[in-house]
Amino acid sequence: MALLHLGNILLLFGITAIFIHYGSNFGSHSDNGSPQSFKSSWEVYGWFSLVLYLCQYLALLALPQAVFNFLGFILFNPFPADPQIKKSIQLPDSVPFICFRVVTRGDYSNLVQNNVKKNIDTCLNVGLQNFIVEVVADRSISLNPSQHACEVVVPVDYQTKSGAMFKARALQYCLEKGVNRLNDDDWVVHLDEETVLTASSVKGIINFVCNGKHKFGQGLITYAHGKIVNQFTTLCDTLRVAEDMGKIQFQLRVLRMPILGWKGSFVVSHLGSERKVSFDNGRDSSVAEDTYFGIRAASLGYSFDFIQGDMHEQSPFTLMDFLQQRKRWLQGLLLVAHSSYIPFRYRFLLGVSVYSWITMPLTTANLFLKPVCPIAIPHIVDISVSFIGGVWMFLYIYGTCRSFSIARLGIFKFLLLLMAGVFVTPFKVVVENIAVLWGLLTPKHKFFVVKKDLNAICVI
Repeated sequence: MALLHLGNILLLFGITAIFIHYGSNFGSHSDNGSPQSFKSSWEVYGWFSLVLYLCQYLALLALPQAVFNFLGFILFNPFPADPQIKKSIQLPDSVPFICFRVVTRGDYSNLVQNNVKKNIDTCLNVGLQNFIVEVVADRSISLNPSQHACEVVVPVDYQTKSGAMFKARALQYCLEKGVNRLNDDDWVVHLDEETVLTASSVKGIINFVCNGKHKFGQGLITYAHGKIVNQFTTLCDTLRVAEDMGKIQFQLRVLRMPILGWKGSFVVSHLGSERKVSFDNGRDSSVAEDTYFGIRAASLGYSFDFIQGDMHEQSPFTLMDFLQQRKRWLQGLLLVAHSSYIPFRYRFLLGVSVYSWITMPLTTANLFLKPVCPIAIPHIVDISVSFIGGVWMFLYIYGTCRSFSIARLGIFKFLLLLMAGVFVTPFKVVVENIAVLWGLLTPKHKFFVVKKDLNAICVI
């Protein structure tokens, strides 16, 4: 594993060095951006030079994310061995009670029921006994209650005090008096409908809750272990896999807070702390309730950690679902970044990240404008932008390698997918730009649910 980590570091440095070497000298005049240089750019392009400079400098908004990802891969091994339960932990007696909570509208009852059974079997095989899988649904999925499974149906007329909606409303209902059946010292693992546990993730969760030092945690999710319905969207999601091991791991293990956001699944929380943070935080917290909750918890002084092990999910089945998903994320994060109920210092970097996403159409235009309309900018800006590009390319390569198994696919198919992951990068950028424009031009307080049941759709 140490050799893999070393090789990964060398690959990261190599890719970023190539991008910096070629990118920082591609179509620009590097003369330290002196006033005379700006004047010469103005003389050539006139008012359009302002657009050219704006596109160049807006690209720097992505620098914090790139740095966090870079440091995450430098500091921590991105190919860790599967976690083992610590010797000091005696199964099952010394493990606190754990509730695996799945929130669903109830549209895909077969999917949820099958995953409940899979997840219960996984927990039992690891040796966990003191747990329950709780399905929280807007309408019943007719789940048969058992020792390790139960269902909570959110009443149609239930409203939170602040008017929280969607998933936040359902999660808050579970915390209400008369509904909550857990003790404050119990733990909740938040899952999506399609999330499938693995033995490694259960072991990682056991180690985390038994340690008890941090009240919230999150781990890695991959998207290529089940049946792949749409190869393109799965390749797009390899970036998310890489960001789990880079940005999110750095945030949670070094800064101890999800200052740039986190996901809504594979979230492990101490129930008493979750109740104090609350999901009842208004309409603006309801579209990206996961990020709002995480940053609010950080602002209240709670600490976070990264959990070893991985869980499995599926990427969107169609391109339209993919666009809808990204659009919702953008809109939700924008609402969180502008929320006056979270101290500014805790949402500042998230705001920088969101605006780097919003301005993607302008920064993408650099690929065409830079060689055609070269301008004089400080060399450090060119280097920084090239560094960002190198990190993103590395993330796609690592995410593809981490998502697909050589043993399962064979070396030929694996290399083919690796090349495809790099080849489709321009198309990924186009799709992300469409999602940005769509998100900016449509109402923000909407919640689109991605189709996740193979039996419920026709896939060509």
